[in-house]
Amino acid sequence: MARNKQRERAAADAVSETVDGGLAELIPDRDRPRAWTLLLDGAPQSHVDLDDPAALTFEYQRRLGHVADLAAPPGRPLQAVHLGGGAFTLARYVAATRPRSTQQVVEIDEPLVRLVRRELPLDPGARIRVRSTDARAGLAKVPDGWADLIIADVFRGARTPAHLTSTEFLDEVRRALRPGGTYAANLADGPPLAHLRGQIATAAAVFPELALIADPTVLRGRRFGNAVLVASDRELPVADLTRRVATDPHPGRVEHGRPLADFTGGAAPVTDATAKASPAPPPSVFR
Repeated sequence: MARNKQRERAAADAVSETVDGGLAELIPDRDRPRAWTLLLDGAPQSHVDLDDPAALTFEYQRRLGHVADLAAPPGRPLQAVHLGGGAFTLARYVAATRPRSTQQVVEIDEPLVRLVRRELPLDPGARIRVRSTDARAGLAKVPDGWADLIIADVFRGARTPAHLTSTEFLDEVRRALRPGGTYAANLADGPPLAHLRGQIATAAAVFPELALIADPTVLRGRRFGNAVLVASDRELPVADLTRRVATDPHPGRVEHGRPLADFTGGAAPVTDATAKASPAPPPSVFR
């Protein structure tokens, strides 16, 4: 009976609104009084705890959080760019864990931005600027060498748009990063992993150092899922990443060096001329 009442209360408190990307729903977390999950057309996008923005619940967001933690010495402010906003989860995380950071969020869906700002307001003291424009267009406005960290987490209809998958796009990423800066991308793919392999090859054409974080079952092509690609012009903290990922609630694996090159399997880099959107997830992913 108590659980039924909790479900009824959660349904009553949920917020639904049509945005450019479809039906956006903010579903309250029954276990945390000011925590919410953002869904777009039924697909979970973000989880935010307004009382504890340093708490990352989604598996891929935890992995992106690890990358942010290792992008600079602990506590040092970052200049960060977030391509794809969602509920601004990672921007809130960086603001909480690295006070005085300066951040830009680029989110094309302006009605979604208004919804999130209204229902899940940002800390007014956080230095977070939100631009409602296309991710690549917004990236083009970032000054050369400005960013310590660039995170790409852009999905449109549960697919990454084609123009954000090419070497030309990653050339812009590298231009906007300072020397030694870090790029991280949330990618999604399933068997036969052609998109993921192509994205690794594309990043390898632009950056000398790469690592890939994913669930082993995804890497083996047994199911559709997320993988976080990390790239830089400096040596990556692979050992620290590996330790952090291994102790997550859903442990993952970090591939680097020769094993990652072998995994890529001779895939060709993607260019603007050959780019395609990432594959759509099967309906079973959201059940």
